[in-house]
Amino acid sequence: MLEVYGIRNCDSVKKVRKLLEAESIGYTFHDFDTESPDEALIDTWIEGGATPEELFNGKSITSRQLGLKAKELSDAEKKTWLVRENRLIKRPVVVLPTGETLVGAANVTKHLISKEGN
Repeated sequence: MLEVYGIRNCDSVKKVRKLLEAESIGYTFHDFDTESPDEALIDTWIEGGATPEELFNGKSITSRQLGLKAKELSDAEKKTWLVRENRLIKRPVVVLPTGETLVGAANVTKHLISKEGN
């Protein structure tokens, strides 16, 4: 079963959840509004292949409001901000049963399409 992380009303999250449901792919949804990811979970995503760069949504409204868009943050600084402000996490984050982590609707969709072709 997949683990899907994001914000329920986010368009990218809605798109991926709709695709998973259309393909009858089971998943558990974790809403950042009620389950904020901690450092251990973010470390798990990184161990699964996601980079702090991928996870950090530098184009988000939150990033602009915090003045982070103009800063050159290190991976460690990005990770610190991801723990502090979950709205900075690019959505959705999907963890496959293998532990591999996919970030963003485009990556998830591409992965699912490539699996259908096999």
